[in-house]
Amino acid sequence: MPVPELQQWIAEMARDLVDRPDAVAVEVVEEEGATVFELEVDPEEMGRIIGRQGRTVQALRTLLALASARDGRNYELEILE
Repeated sequence: MPVPELQQWIAEMARDLVDRPDAVAVEVVEEEGATVFELEVDPEEMGRIIGRQGRTVQALRTLLALASARDGRNYELEILE
């Protein structure tokens, strides 16, 4: 899956989790050997993205790791405050 499609997918998943979907933004940053998706949400919605004991964000990162393996690239997800 190309990077713009992954960026859109992450944004859609995050919008489904929060009450203020208009505040969701995903930026793509190329770092050394990795494509980093920086997810920004309303600070009050941070708990919804992280989930209990980090389970929600871990699930998103697991799915992104599967895409990394499939594409042969290194993708990472960062949550910005």
